[in-house]
Amino acid sequence: MSRIGVGLMAAALLVYLAVAVWLAVMFFAVGTPVSIGMGIALIVLAPIGAWALVREMQFGFSADRLGRTLDAEGGMPPVETELTPSGRIARADADALIARYSAEADAAPEDWRARYRLGVVQDASGRRKDARASIRQAIRLARS
Repeated sequence: MSRIGVGLMAAALLVYLAVAVWLAVMFFAVGTPVSIGMGIALIVLAPIGAWALVREMQFGFSADRLGRTLDAEGGMPPVETELTPSGRIARADADALIARYSAEADAAPEDWRARYRLGVVQDASGRRKDARASIRQAIRLARS
């Protein structure tokens, strides 16, 4: 199902780039300073947006691949505590779990599995920014 979503996002990206280039050409054709400025902005900003989307898609594919590998090995962290109705780890339990998985990741700095498990626990605790950083590090470790 998520692959269909990624395919739709890629198609939307192509449509966006085509429309942005078409609009930029139309703005250039008008020839006023404001329209030329808007055309330049479209030519500059469209590839930046495309680059950001491609990077996020690469992150998602890499994280998914590592997650499937770790799950197949039986290495995903077990649910050790009560979850909130939204599926998150209860705030009272989150700090202790994060500290434990962080200590495991620090004890094995070259092990992508430990870093990925930390990211999973951080994400389940609602700490998205920290989770993404941990999973990015796991991806870098898995590549080396």
